[in-house]
Amino acid sequence: MRTDFDPAVLPRNEFYRLLTAVVVPRPIAWVSTIGPDGVANLAPHSFFTVASVAPPVVQFTSVGRKDSLRNIEATGEFVVNLAPEGMFEQINDSAVDFPHGTSEFEAAGITAEPSLRVEPPRVAASPVALECEVYSTLGIGDSTIVFGRVVHAAVAQDVLVDGHPEITRLRPLSRLGKNEWGTLGEVREMARIRYADWQGPADGR
Repeated sequence: MRTDFDPAVLPRNEFYRLLTAVVVPRPIAWVSTIGPDGVANLAPHSFFTVASVAPPVVQFTSVGRKDSLRNIEATGEFVVNLAPEGMFEQINDSAVDFPHGTSEFEAAGITAEPSLRVEPPRVAASPVALECEVYSTLGIGDSTIVFGRVVHAAVAQDVLVDGHPEITRLRPLSRLGKNEWGTLGEVREMARIRYADWQGPADGR
């Protein structure tokens, strides 16, 4: 048996809560921007993924018109900082609906560092920063998808193993439903099977 939910009938927020409870886990783009007034902004966005490999483009969705989006539209630049488990409280603090013109870096006591290729600062304690220039934006309903071309990636040396980021050292946070957050948990490894090596369905082996 299944329960049916009709988005044409349910209130917007009720279906939003359903979507965010079942599209899980969602990686977090901890986006730093800088406004035309020079104030640095920092906010987590949990609708985030890779959009293209060549050119390297990442995307996140701004639900509504928030300072992150306004600053990006004005300057054409932003940084996606990885949201690590050890900064859980500060990431949540940066989501507070502070008055316009407030820097979340200052309000939440988050140390910034200069970026190399773009104006917005990076989160100094985040192990990964993807410096981006706007590739394009796309408005859909009450949301805007921001596509950013990655022009520089800065990765902390202590999360690299043989030159590659190691997931157990990155310790990324993710968003789940309601007020739930996910940590890394169990990591399973399995290589993709080539057709030449295919031996039938897994339950039949």
